[in-house]
Amino acid sequence: MSSTHSPSSAVSNELGIQLRAWRDTRGKSQLDLSLDTGISQRQISFIESGRSTPGRHNLLHLADALDVPLRERNTLLLAAGYAPIYAEGGIDDVEMKGVTDALRRMLVQHEPFPAVVMDRYWNVVMTNDATQGFFNNFLDMAAREKPRNLLHLMFDPAGLRPFIPNWEETAKSLMARVFRESVGRVIDMHTKALIDALLAYPDVDSAWKVSTTADSTPVIPLSFVKDGQVLSFFSLVTTVGTAQTITTQELRIECMFPLDDATEVEYAKLMKQAAARWRQTGK
Repeated sequence: MSSTHSPSSAVSNELGIQLRAWRDTRGKSQLDLSLDTGISQRQISFIESGRSTPGRHNLLHLADALDVPLRERNTLLLAAGYAPIYAEGGIDDVEMKGVTDALRRMLVQHEPFPAVVMDRYWNVVMTNDATQGFFNNFLDMAAREKPRNLLHLMFDPAGLRPFIPNWEETAKSLMARVFRESVGRVIDMHTKALIDALLAYPDVDSAWKVSTTADSTPVIPLSFVKDGQVLSFFSLVTTVGTAQTITTQELRIECMFPLDDATEVEYAKLMKQAAARWRQTGK
């Protein structure tokens, strides 16, 4: 069992505030957390009140029981006076090569349909060729500032929004996804800033933040209109299992699939036209 020590009150109070906030977020009582971890309820109470700080092993055990994301576990460690232990590198770092190679294989295997790799804040970090080819049918993707953010692309009246026939329903479902798919189901300040930026677009209702999308269909389609033809897709989202770094935990792969046979046929025609246009103009 890791030892419990009593550092300065400023440090321990900050840790206690954070631990209590995570427990409240997960809807667990001190007794629940005690039963989950084997750490006494009395000790958990002492930690939250700032009377003591757990050893690093116990702190990580508490974080694991509360499903605290790796980025926020580093914050807990710092609040307790320990050094962070979870690395955050770039996707192109040498240590990430095995993961990025696997991601590239997934993207290639998903051709001829669009697939993207995004970070925690919906910024696109990798795509397959079909993604660029498909979305260039609606706007010049090269003209969009990097990092390209998928949500801004959908909400922006100068982006894909004019080509989405049921845009309001789509926007509501995307807003619900921000909450549902946020890492650890927690809205941090960067995610909040993203939501605020989306709410600042014209005709976006702040009530969408708390709306739920209940539907009898098995998936929520994402539809686009091109030359009067509606193309409907649905997505499968994949995450990296048992991630040990912040970067890998926060990545997700979104693969688009045609929702019906008509979309698959029209999509093939559209991509054939796009390929011919590329050969002629390079765009």
